Amino acid sequence: MSQSEARYSARSLILTAVITVVVTVLALESAGKIDHSDNKDHVPVGDFQAVHVTPDEPYRMSPKASELHAVCQDGYLAIAADADPSFRGILVDYKNRGVRCRRPSPTAPAVPAREPGDD
Repeated sequence: MSQSEARYSARSLILTAVITVVVTVLALESAGKIDHSDNKDHVPVGDFQAVHVTPDEPYRMSPKASELHAVCQDGYLAIAADADPSFRGILVDYKNRGVRCRRPSPTAPAVPAREPGDD
């Protein structure tokens, strides 16, 4: 091993990388380039998964309850936090379509389409 190859140790390179990341974040923060939004309107409440339940197959679920609850709001399923019920979000699928609270009746009348100019 030549002297030029042993100039920097692995520890010093790792320390330099960590310090570089910290300084970069602090510089971006002080310049105002990192946005900390207080607006709750567009913040996801959580990430959810559906568990397919069949009568003959058991499924695993945590025995602890989450800190969220579901409510029906305007016909769609909304998830709200137990600590702050005003912090609520509509549950949507992967195409951003709302999940309904009830199954629509096949005999119910269809919602009439709006004509242009109707207000």
